Amino acid sequence: MPKMNLTHFEASVLFALFSSVVLGVITKRTDAERLRYGLRCFGYFVAALIGLGWLMYLGHG
Repeated sequence: MPKMNLTHFEASVLFALFSSVVLGVITKRTDAERLRYGLRCFGYFVAALIGLGWLMYLGHG
């Protein structure tokens, strides 16, 4: 099986994608609600990744 070499950011986005799918599927009843909630969760995850990344960058000095 081929190895996957992911950067930290790519692995984090992949985690955000899978987590958003699971959260959308298990928390909402209709497909439209699931899609909207999954996309919103994914957006929140990515925004948090970027925000925390900048915070660590600026705090590193």
